[in-house]
Amino acid sequence: MAVTRRPAVFLDKDGTLVEDIPYNVDPTRIRLMPDAGSALRSVAGNGYRLVVVSNQSGVARGLFSEPAVRGVERRLRELLEAEGVELDGFLYCPHLADGSVPSYARECQCRKPKPGLLMRAAEELSLDVEESWMVGDILDDVEAGRAAGCRTLLVEVGNETEWVRSEAREPDVVVPSLAAAAIAIRGAGGVPASMWAACVARRSA
Repeated sequence: MAVTRRPAVFLDKDGTLVEDIPYNVDPTRIRLMPDAGSALRSVAGNGYRLVVVSNQSGVARGLFSEPAVRGVERRLRELLEAEGVELDGFLYCPHLADGSVPSYARECQCRKPKPGLLMRAAEELSLDVEESWMVGDILDDVEAGRAAGCRTLLVEVGNETEWVRSEAREPDVVVPSLAAAAIAIRGAGGVPASMWAACVARRSA
């Protein structure tokens, strides 16, 4: 029997879904972005599954353990459940090529901008990647989404600092918040990437 594949919204965690505190695994310091609950309720109500895909190189750097990351996942699920939102998946990459923990210090296909986390989620959760969105706050998220075959959305809140541009890193839509991201995903708005590119060019001039 054929499996019905559903679309998903893949969400970067730090700086997109929660406040960006570098290498934080303290559950008491995890804070959802102000509009996260309503935005995720909106897209979930339109049939999208919700999947967090996060780089967690602190494991490879020896800053915290994988069980600590699972504690972060539990806390994030608690916060979202309080907002009436259920996550369908939480996947993370613990690797870094020059990490200090030998078992995690390697090249991999799951560290964004590689698409491995998204492809794994698609396989495990029967997702339709072509109808899915990757939502993140930096261009590595965009590149991962495009490599996986998703539509891509950049939440431009100032967290992208390198601005290494290429065709593979051009988002389909750019918005200023998760609330605006939800509207764009539902087909009612968003800034076309061509307009965003022109804005960036003016800023960089």
